[in-house]
Amino acid sequence: MGRRAFAWMACMLVAGVARAVAAEEPPPPVEAHDLGNGLAMLVGSGGNVGVSIGADGVLLVDDQYERMTDGIREAVRKLGGERVRFVLNTHWHGDHTGGNERWTGLGAAIVAHENVRLRMASDQWNPLRQTTTKASPPAALPVITYADGIRLHLNGHEIDVIHVDPAHTDGDSIVVFRGDDVVHLGDTYFNGLYPYIDAASGGSLDGMIAAVDRSLALCGAKTRIIPGHGPLSNRAELETYRGMLAGVRDAVLEGIRAGRSLDEVVASRPTKPWDAKWGGGFLKPDVFVRIVYDSLSRRE
Repeated sequence: MGRRAFAWMACMLVAGVARAVAAEEPPPPVEAHDLGNGLAMLVGSGGNVGVSIGADGVLLVDDQYERMTDGIREAVRKLGGERVRFVLNTHWHGDHTGGNERWTGLGAAIVAHENVRLRMASDQWNPLRQTTTKASPPAALPVITYADGIRLHLNGHEIDVIHVDPAHTDGDSIVVFRGDDVVHLGDTYFNGLYPYIDAASGGSLDGMIAAVDRSLALCGAKTRIIPGHGPLSNRAELETYRGMLAGVRDAVLEGIRAGRSLDEVVASRPTKPWDAKWGGGFLKPDVFVRIVYDSLSRRE
């Protein structure tokens, strides 16, 4: 991708970050969706949080930003939970790991894929945004890591944590609450909006599609799906998301194989058939096309 295109995208994303920072006071309320049998989804600011509550304590799947910790604690209390024993990070981004240090101070152990710890432990340069994310403090780092996956036995739940091949990042995990028909897909699934693909962290569009395919194999018609962002979902909606990803991939590939430049492909509006449904989120269609073009150009 050309320097001018990167600069343009950086300006767009930095502007979005500035708006988010300006809106940080006060923290938004945390909305709880009770899924039954001690499970819930919490929605606030950042990635959706999965919760398991029971006699063994509380498991959080992701923890949003540090400023959301008090709201999450209160939501957990209202659901009947108290002590958070484990926080499982589905990947390393700050909107899913920003509360780690606070939760560690409250007695929780952080669990994640080994690549999550590696990325959080060192500065991460993002050429797309032209920014560096500084290394997290030691207290925020995962202390339990795994390579391919791990199984937790907690609150009567059998919880499979499965590392998928690089998709949104190279440290993505999906979480399956077996017997409860609930899965948390982290940022391999953005429900109702175009997804951000972090190529600097090993992500790719092909990997996102592969991760969705792996998730679909684990989901039945009645499975409740917690996406990384967006409302609670189901298999039918995940299939629609997969169709969008594949459709955009094919449309952008057609332009690449025809020898069109990045700007020419963007101008052709290859996402037009999907923009009404997916283009209203923080990632606008032209920015998403640029990310997809860059991802696909790496393998062509």
